[in-house]
Amino acid sequence: MARTYVVANQKGGVGKTTTAANLAAYLALEGHRVLMVDFDPQGNLSSHFGHHNIENVSMYEVLMNECGIQDIIVSLSGEGIPKLSLAPANLHLSGATVELAKVDDRAGYLKNALRPVAGDYDYILIDCPPSLGVLTLNGFAAAHRVLIPLQCEFLALEGLLGMIFSTIHKIQQGVNPELEIGGIIFTMYDSRTKFANAVINSVRNTFADHPDYIFNTIIPRNVRLSEAPSHALPIPLYFPDCVGAKSYKALAKEVIARG
Repeated sequence: MARTYVVANQKGGVGKTTTAANLAAYLALEGHRVLMVDFDPQGNLSSHFGHHNIENVSMYEVLMNECGIQDIIVSLSGEGIPKLSLAPANLHLSGATVELAKVDDRAGYLKNALRPVAGDYDYILIDCPPSLGVLTLNGFAAAHRVLIPLQCEFLALEGLLGMIFSTIHKIQQGVNPELEIGGIIFTMYDSRTKFANAVINSVRNTFADHPDYIFNTIIPRNVRLSEAPSHALPIPLYFPDCVGAKSYKALAKEVIARG
């Protein structure tokens, strides 16, 4: 069965989608079968790979039981990365927040949708919207581990230590007792600023009793990472020798090593 990770942070602009896209790409390049699930109505993960189309069926139709997830999955093998696939999203997914609010088991829809394909992949990565609403709760309910990209800035740090850990704890207690902290990933690191290092030290001190909560790999600010989505490519296909690419490759190896 697939190891399922949800990539989440209630703050936007922290490198969440960039992390989901490039981590998935490098996991696939390491020989693993990987499914990316775009679970954000903005569809940025789908756009990253050139598959954002408002006319196509997407995760919204899957959640509404209008089709199975097998019907929307796009293989990216022909686009340069064997064993990598995508379940796309578009703005229609925003309607699911209204529809799911009407039902009792609102947090279990994604888990049920993924069940038919869980045996087809080694890793499933779910990219959630920058909020802790019903879509992100579905991501938590469907996952084994949470990956938390953290921008090395004060506001990002404040948010991390507050709501997201509280929400994960509540999910563990009530909805998904198997959910674990997969790790905090420092992103957009700028070695020229003292505060970036202060954020890293603060988080490491906070979780001194849980060093496994923090990945050793740090993702730097890198213009090539920002450019890659405009070419509909992950970083290993766009600019594999840049520092951002090397960092995400190291992160993938670290994820694999953690099992």
